[in-house]
Amino acid sequence: MKMRKFSRWDLQKQEKLTGALFITPTLLCLIAVVLIPLVYSLVISFSDYSFLRPIISEFRGWENFRHAFEDQYFWNSLLVTLKFVVIVVSFEFLIGFAIALLLNREIRFKGVYYAILTIPMVMSPVAVGLIWKMLLHPELGVINWLLSLVGIPPVNWLGTTSGAIWTIVFVDIWHQVSFMILVLLAGLVSLPNEPFQAAKIDGANSLQILFKITIPLMRPVIATALLIRTIMAFRTYDLVYVMTKGGPGVSTDVLSYFIYKKTFMGLDLAQASAISWVLLVIVLLMVLALFKFMRTDEEVA
Repeated sequence: MKMRKFSRWDLQKQEKLTGALFITPTLLCLIAVVLIPLVYSLVISFSDYSFLRPIISEFRGWENFRHAFEDQYFWNSLLVTLKFVVIVVSFEFLIGFAIALLLNREIRFKGVYYAILTIPMVMSPVAVGLIWKMLLHPELGVINWLLSLVGIPPVNWLGTTSGAIWTIVFVDIWHQVSFMILVLLAGLVSLPNEPFQAAKIDGANSLQILFKITIPLMRPVIATALLIRTIMAFRTYDLVYVMTKGGPGVSTDVLSYFIYKKTFMGLDLAQASAISWVLLVIVLLMVLALFKFMRTDEEVA
């Protein structure tokens, strides 16, 4: 019996078909979980849909977006969000990069440090918010008790408009800096040794090696870490909901929580969808800017 010989074209066609069969379930899940809700929310954002009247009786065009831009509380939430994102991402990167540089050396008990660093990162944001809310309680909290031992009066960490946002920033840094450390440390470990050895032979000091070799080689990893953390910071909701609920006043009212209030307190799903798309566009613009930065670095290299 003669066996059929497959041509190269037949093999390529079979490989493509096999790949399509494997990727189809994933594509169907993405369409069901991501694409359909996105399209639905976009349609809702141009309509008069609300929980009090859960039907689309007319399309309002850009009216929901116009109302959002005319709302002073929307602009306040946007400014609070931008301030929060810039501060937490900047501090997490600086602290994370410094600790990653330290852990990239030959030190004892490195495995213990890794274990300690992963503990905050695997904790739920709700649990982190509840723990820190108890620790920072103005009367019963451990933090104020420790301060009283050195003569410092109790601090109302979450009760003032100026202090609440910085408290949220501190808790978020404590929770998320481990992610930045591990990502940057993975990048440092993967760097080639030859440029560093050549620089040491040429007499370069530690600062010269850091700014002339380490940081340029780490730019793709740095851009990726900043990109992921920026997206995650824009989506911050749990900590604000658990610790302050946007208060005092609207001092910690980030956009994610503002959208929640529009949806479940104002029952205006159409305008909440419009604001969600505004947030999505802002995040996409930042993602595109970082991708452009990464591409420019690759072309220069």
